[in-house]
Amino acid sequence: MSKSAPDQINKITVLDLPIVQDQPKEVRKKKPSWLRVKLPIGEKYKHVRKLVDTYNLNTICQSGNCPNMGECWGEGTATFMILGNVCTRSCSFCAVKTGRPPEYDEDEPLRVAEAIFKMEVKHAVITSVNRDELKDRGAEIWYQTVREVKTLSPQTTIETLIPDVKGNWEALARMISGGQEVVSHNMETVGSLYRKVRPQAKYDRSLEQIKRTKEFGKRTKSGIMVGLGETHDEMFKSMDDLVENGCDVLTIGQYLQPTKMHIEVAEFIHPDIFAMYKEEGLKRGFDYVESGPLVRSSYHAERHL
Repeated sequence: MSKSAPDQINKITVLDLPIVQDQPKEVRKKKPSWLRVKLPIGEKYKHVRKLVDTYNLNTICQSGNCPNMGECWGEGTATFMILGNVCTRSCSFCAVKTGRPPEYDEDEPLRVAEAIFKMEVKHAVITSVNRDELKDRGAEIWYQTVREVKTLSPQTTIETLIPDVKGNWEALARMISGGQEVVSHNMETVGSLYRKVRPQAKYDRSLEQIKRTKEFGKRTKSGIMVGLGETHDEMFKSMDDLVENGCDVLTIGQYLQPTKMHIEVAEFIHPDIFAMYKEEGLKRGFDYVESGPLVRSSYHAERHL
């Protein structure tokens, strides 16, 4: 495996620049009341946290700064992230670290399965970073993880939220053939914003991945963030594109800027608009639409079966 490339540091010296007085401070949009969440507390939350730490596991709940972590962990559920916590992509919305990942852990599938078994999870959600440097995009670890979970917890249903395989359809087939019931791949945003939000992805390629997953016989799912500058018509177009390519379930949630280094929120979408999007999605043919300001891909995932 390739090792991490050294960071490039550019040193700039600025001399004799005029001092500008009274510059306005950066003003960040204030979150509305409907985006407030409770702090994580409770014994179940502590139990999940202990298991995650004990088995040295990664969760998208932590890496992605998910606002629902307190609620979900408090109910004894978590979304496990395999293949490390360093992604080869540099999406402008995502809080997961970007870089050259280290070698993957071949024992990870069993550790994930043991944690799910001990948590007595009825419906498990598993996701991963992008591993574009791997020839199989990490498909074998994906397959082994699902098989280990099914071996230890045969009654547990599984949703896998998989990354873009960059058109490696052989890898896709291996990735989704372990026995999981739901396969999700997020579009994340509308087509016109891909270059800005997902510069290393392609809108049509993600649609084809969902189509091929459906043809494989899986229940399919995708997610879109709003508040990035998209229009209603663009959202409706993305909904139609997803339905035409075999997507069964859609999640829609508010984009929240994880740090100042990430793309800014263009707009905080009112809950009434989320309700409208849900109604429109069901009209357009989705089996199930989860739409709300705090909705994330794995939120209430057990309902999406």
